[in-house]
Amino acid sequence: MQALRARTVSSDQVSPAVLPEPEPQPAQPETKPGTVKSELRRLGKDLEVTRGELKETLQHLAVVRYDAFGETGGKLSWSMAILDDNGDGVILTSINSRADARTYAKEIKSFTSESKLSPEEEEALETLRKESEQP
Repeated sequence: MQALRARTVSSDQVSPAVLPEPEPQPAQPETKPGTVKSELRRLGKDLEVTRGELKETLQHLAVVRYDAFGETGGKLSWSMAILDDNGDGVILTSINSRADARTYAKEIKSFTSESKLSPEEEEALETLRKESEQP
């Protein structure tokens, strides 16, 4: 028993241990072309690029239909906002009457337009603005 006690050191007598520095890890070696690991890395990079490009595509759409001339022919007129993730795109409007149809296009940058927007165009734009704010 005394021999064991002599070998055991109390915790207040122990000097702080110095941990060895971890050895630097070598850079990951390039994987061989055609292996599953290399294909997964390539596909991961391709996916990142594709996601970046997708943010700039016109993918958000809102349509407002209305009767531009009041009770004369139904809701044949419409305004349509088509935007990307940044709120850039176009608003297309078609005003239809019994005699003719007029079509307008207005550029949108960051959910705003330099051109004056009609209430229906504002409604379509506001719909997409609210959608973009939702998580």
